[in-house]
Parts: sequence; structure tokens; C-alpha cells
Amino acid sequence: MSIFTPIQQFTDLVTYQWLGITAQTYLGDGVNFFIYDVIKIGLLMFVINTVVTITEYYFPMEKVRDILTKRRLYGLDYLVAALLGVVTPFCSCSSIPLFIGFISAKIPLGVTFAFLISSPLINEASLYLFPSIFGLQVTLLYNVVGILIAMLGGMLIQKMNMEKYIRPEFLKLKSRKQVEAEYENAKVPFKDLVKLWQGQVWTITKTVFPYVLLGVGIGALIHGFVPESLVANYLSSKAWWVVPIAVLIGTPLYTNSIGVIPVVEALINKGVPMGTALAFMTASTTLSIPSGLMLAKLMKKELLIVFFGITIIGIIFMGYLFNAI
Repeated sequence: MSIFTPIQQFTDLVTYQWLGITAQTYLGDGVNFFIYDVIKIGLLMFVINTVVTITEYYFPMEKVRDILTKRRLYGLDYLVAALLGVVTPFCSCSSIPLFIGFISAKIPLGVTFAFLISSPLINEASLYLFPSIFGLQVTLLYNVVGILIAMLGGMLIQKMNMEKYIRPEFLKLKSRKQVEAEYENAKVPFKDLVKLWQGQVWTITKTVFPYVLLGVGIGALIHGFVPESLVANYLSSKAWWVVPIAVLIGTPLYTNSIGVIPVVEALINKGVPMGTALAFMTASTTLSIPSGLMLAKLMKKELLIVFFGITIIGIIFMGYLFNAI
């Protein structure tokens, strides 16, 4: 049972009983998808932003930042961020609230992107469903390669010094020292703290949530639309250009890892090489139009292009690797 199961049960109730929409239809799947993702992402955004805001006030994030930027950890910080992405059951859009939390807490940019890449790339499907479908060897290799892609992608973004492309409104959480200075170092009344935290959480939420609605709405329109026969016809070739085409086809789609697994299995059974099918799956779960719209509100186009470019190159490499073995 997933932590999101109650949300799915409520969504099913609203869609199929209250609204009376027939299940297993394009309209039913689309409406169900929209309601579920809006509630899930909205709750995640509220909870994570609240936790990060309060933590930022009481906990000296400057020390964490100094540890991650001034001490030689030999990539351990990127590994920890990538592993955090592995254990969080988020899709490409659902991982964005925690990404905002990292940014607000002033965690190094490369570390936050290591999480953002790994969270949808390595997921519950790759951990639990892969062994029964693709075998243990493929499962281990996929997860190891995915973690390495996330780590290397984060390191490269950090080396490029792209912090200036994060929109400044997501870097304005007040620390305890700053607030106490406004009160001339006197004890800050708790009601004032609650008001401060509410204001900061609301500022971030109202900035991003309209794009959540837009992004999820687009995702709902294309959800379930995976032209399996058409994709299989174009991707069964073993030519070098097929893997990049698979990534380009998968990127606009917005699906979760569980929903796309049967499609990938069917593609492989129809003769699509494993690496090509995995490249299609990974692109559709890691990159999407909805997540791109949300991220565009958090960062400038230069950083967004770099993030998509690095991730696409990593996915293409993964496809070639699995086609070669």
C-alpha cells in the first residue's frame, strides 16, 4: 500500500461515483489523473514547504551548506541526494516541491539536481517490478547507471556555476538570526513566527501552483495516450538513430513508472530492443511537458535547457548501453 493510496481512493470516489464518469475510458482516466496529481502535488508542496520553512528558521543551514561546498566529500553529497531520490516515490512533477525545498534551504544547486534527476529516474518500478520482468542483472545495472547519471548530471551543473539562473523569489526564507535582529534580539512571539512561516509558504505556493494546474492539465490530456503500435513500428529498428528518437517520443508524454511498465514490456515483446524501450520509458517518466512548465517558473531558460540536455544525453547513453549488452 502506497502512502498515496488514500488520495487515489478519494480520487476514484470523486471521478467514478460523484462525477459519474465511466472507468477505463479516455475521459475517466484523464479526469482521474488530473484530480489525483493536483491533490498529491498540492499536499506535497504544502507539507514540504512548511517543513523546510520551519527547519530553515531553527536549523543553521549555513553550516550544512558549508559542509557541502567547502569540504572534500568526493561525491558523497551527490550520492546521498541521488539515493534520496531513489527512496522517494515521486514522478517528475511530484519531485518538484522537494526540489524547491532544497533550493530554499540553499543546498548546493548541483546536489539538488542530483535529486531531481534520480527521483523519477530510479523509482518503485525499477526497484520492485524490474526483477520479475527483466531479471536481477538488468535491474541492478539500470539502478546503478541511473544513480551515476544523476550524480554526474548534478556535478556538471554545479561546475557550470548556474545559481544565477534560479529565480530569486525562491531564495528568500528568513533565518532565525535575521528575524531576531528585527526584534532587536528579543524573543520572537510564537504567533509572529507562525504568521511569518505562513506568509513564506503561501508566497512559494501561489507562485508555483498555477503552473501545477497547467502542467497536470496537459499531462491529463495526454495521459494514457501511448501509441503502442506506432511506437513499436518505429522503434523496432536497431539503427543508431532509434534511441534518440525513442527519447524524443517519450519526453512529451507524462506518465508514472508503474503505468508505463506494461507498455515497455509489450514493446520488447514486439521486437523493440531493450535499451530503446528503456530509453522511451525513462524519458516519459523523468522528463515531461508538465514538469518543464513547472520548472520554468523556478529557473530561467538557460538552466532549464541545461537540465533537459544533460538528462536527455544520460538517457540516450543508457539506451545505447542496454542495446549493446
